Amino acid sequence: MTACVIRNVRLCSDSDPIPGSVRIQDGKIAAAVTGPGGLPETADMVLDGGGCLLIPGMIDVHIHGADGFDMMDGTAESVEAVSRACARSGCTSFLATSVTSSVEDLLAMIGSVSRTIGREPGARIAGLHLEGPYLNAKRKGMQNERFLRHPDAEEMETILRAAGSLVRMVTLAPELPGGLDMVRFLHDRGIIAAVAHSDATYEEAKEAFRIGASHVTHCFNGMRPIHHRDPGMVVAAMEEPHVSVQAIVDDVHLHPAVVRLLFREKGPDKMVLITDALQAMGMGDGTYLFGGHRVTVSQGVATLADGTLASSTVTMNEALAKTVRAGIPLRDAVAMASRTPADLLGLAAKGRIAPGADADLALLDDEYGVVWTMVGGEIVYRR
Repeated sequence: MTACVIRNVRLCSDSDPIPGSVRIQDGKIAAAVTGPGGLPETADMVLDGGGCLLIPGMIDVHIHGADGFDMMDGTAESVEAVSRACARSGCTSFLATSVTSSVEDLLAMIGSVSRTIGREPGARIAGLHLEGPYLNAKRKGMQNERFLRHPDAEEMETILRAAGSLVRMVTLAPELPGGLDMVRFLHDRGIIAAVAHSDATYEEAKEAFRIGASHVTHCFNGMRPIHHRDPGMVVAAMEEPHVSVQAIVDDVHLHPAVVRLLFREKGPDKMVLITDALQAMGMGDGTYLFGGHRVTVSQGVATLADGTLASSTVTMNEALAKTVRAGIPLRDAVAMASRTPADLLGLAAKGRIAPGADADLALLDDEYGVVWTMVGGEIVYRR
């Protein structure tokens, strides 16, 4: 049995930061104590946090790549690179996310993820998020129109047979022919039916939410905008208490006022911070190939030649910092990056600092820089 004590930290998990310490036993949190007394330092390892912020490991339910690697490459090397990059940003679990492609390329991506699970060098793979291919060309964003198609239950059965239980979320446009049937198909199998890249009207979105859709991918982006006589999907989602929403908080995809609006409407329990990052995350400006498109990153903003936004380069710790700077309380921002996505995925042992939870933790400095990241009680990144 191995034990570790983390002392001299400010704990932030469902509360404002409080001085305290944490004891870890065999990869699990055994105790979390607040106040000056702390825990006895009888352990195999004692880590002094230097007064930094200790939060639950963040969980990114929407990431495509990082460090020059795209998970659609179909190689375990690419998935491992994303795992390392996530850990570097304080993220301890993620959904490997596809883009619209041929079924052959999608199956290759699924195979590479399957081969990597259980030997991730950093953040753990919590499953797959299939973004497409059942999306509306009118709201395609950077998705490759060549591969967009209507929902096909037989094709999805083929995909699910290859992926086993790995598929946790599928993003689709419910207004397409067969869209509502696909929502039911996914819901009946315990897979999160998410909506985006959609031109659904308010009424069409309400029907999708009624029959089982429960999540909005990168809310406000890739969907019919709000109009006072045509409220669209966003307003429909705001009215449905069971529907959660993703937010790309990078100061590009959402204005800070819209971040505050989403927070007021959905609260910390139904708003999820994501990166939606492409392989340019961690690489800087340059030209990349993503989803079959040439993507240019300039000053951290990724676009196609026509100016269409093409995912993001933000990291989870940067998204956390920008959310706080937008006026969201720190405890709520932390929840939206950790506990809320954990609850969305049914990961009861993650996203919290409490006895019995997995020892997935991130230590952040005053500028939200990552000092170290811990997964299952082991340090997987240290700056």
